[in-house]
Amino acid sequence: MLRLADHLDSVNAKIAVVVRWFVLAMALIQFGIVIGRYVFGINSIAVQESVLYLHAALFMLGAGYTLLVDKHVRVDIFYAKASPGKRRAIDIAGHLLLLLPAMAALAWWSWASVRNSWKILEGPISVGGIEAVFLLKSLIPAFCALVALQSIAALLRLLSKRPPQ
Repeated sequence: MLRLADHLDSVNAKIAVVVRWFVLAMALIQFGIVIGRYVFGINSIAVQESVLYLHAALFMLGAGYTLLVDKHVRVDIFYAKASPGKRRAIDIAGHLLLLLPAMAALAWWSWASVRNSWKILEGPISVGGIEAVFLLKSLIPAFCALVALQSIAALLRLLSKRPPQ
């Protein structure tokens, strides 16, 4: 089980190596937009939208990695004061009863929109924008898959350990 969990971890780790560069790209593009607009009087809707696309991809594709490194938002009302055994039980219940069903529901309900967007190769958000909204919408099922994979990896690790006495 741990080998499978390691393999699932590597999927999000490899994606994170690529996605982390999106931050630099966004900053450089935004800098270029500001210089272009205020120094040269040049503006491009497509370039502006590229920052939006990168931002969306950064968060949607990086969410699984965030779960991998345990930097996700956690409501610590009960968890912080719980014993290791109770924390393990809370984590298992959270993955099985909340996270995985939420990812399945989001993937299910978004699939028709994503499929239809690909069917018509949905165009830009704004006139003159990037003609690839279908790619932007595809981030939703990708997000669901990556977070679900990471959740399964975490569950495998939790279930392979003996509960603390």
